[in-house]
Amino acid sequence: MKDTKQLLKQLTDIDGIAGHEYDIKKEMKSLLEPNSDEMVYDNLGGVFGKKTTQSGKRSVMVAGHLDEIGFIVTKITDQGYIRFTPVGGWWNQVMLSQKVTITTEEGRKIRGIIGSTPPHLLTPEARKKTVEIKKMYIDIGAKSKEEVESAGVQIGDMITPYSEFETLLNDNYITAKAIDNRYGCALAVDLLEEVKGEQLDIDVYAGANVQEEVGLRGAKVAAHHIKPDLAIAVDVGAAYDSPGLESEGDAALGKGPIVLNMDATNIGHVGLIRHIKKVAKAHQIDIQFDSMTGGGTDAGSIHTALDGIPSVVISIPLRYMHSNVSVIHIEDYQNAVKLVTEIVRSLNDETVDQIIW
Repeated sequence: MKDTKQLLKQLTDIDGIAGHEYDIKKEMKSLLEPNSDEMVYDNLGGVFGKKTTQSGKRSVMVAGHLDEIGFIVTKITDQGYIRFTPVGGWWNQVMLSQKVTITTEEGRKIRGIIGSTPPHLLTPEARKKTVEIKKMYIDIGAKSKEEVESAGVQIGDMITPYSEFETLLNDNYITAKAIDNRYGCALAVDLLEEVKGEQLDIDVYAGANVQEEVGLRGAKVAAHHIKPDLAIAVDVGAAYDSPGLESEGDAALGKGPIVLNMDATNIGHVGLIRHIKKVAKAHQIDIQFDSMTGGGTDAGSIHTALDGIPSVVISIPLRYMHSNVSVIHIEDYQNAVKLVTEIVRSLNDETVDQIIW
């Protein structure tokens, strides 16, 4: 397994929202290629490394997604402020006064701040209300529209949260932007490195799709292209161990990867979940379980592709999802890599048939 912190920093530092995944796709290609027998791409931007079996006919797809949540530029005002619209799901209350990065067509990185009104200037009634996103703006320190445009900023440019990769008081706790879902990207890289040189009994496609945050779009394309027999979506899950969430669920940081029984887009394939339980028990890997009534992952598109693809989600608990910052536990990531690796090692044509039937 690669140095976990370095790999996650390398991937989360890259800016790439849905439709603008070019740089992260290139980085994933360079990381997957050394341990792949073949590279597989779809026309929308998905990138996968394939490890080819010499003894079986079945295949499994292990899929993260390249894109992170962010925004695009929609208007530049005469005073030099930037209006924007979200790309992916945001909650108004986590956005004001946060730093962002605008990436121009030429690749220039321009720092900005989502503006906020000082409390001194707000009425008591206004303080109780959240600001609508359509009323927000970004301040990049320009005095006019012309100055903004001369810096290369255009309508449609990508805007991403700005947050440095850091460890917290306990070094096992990591904070960064884009852990949703560079976690899944990193896992795909580590998976292929873990099985390097091994003779597997099933074809393995490990990589990442595009445009998950805007409707699980790339997963549909990748599943159609790869045509796997089984699929594992590797994405982040909710952590309930922060104040106020304890009654919502049990998943907590440091207690292992999460197997998702269901969410709003997918019911985890029961045969595959039962197999995962057996693998986890055999290799003494602690796992957690969760069911979510909202949200979804690429499994939502993959499982209904073609004639149906048995799919499941293996996630790690994440605090503060869909904001400028998030927090994970490094051991959850490492155990997720171990779990997915052992699942892949356990699969062959007969096992796949037993899972499906």
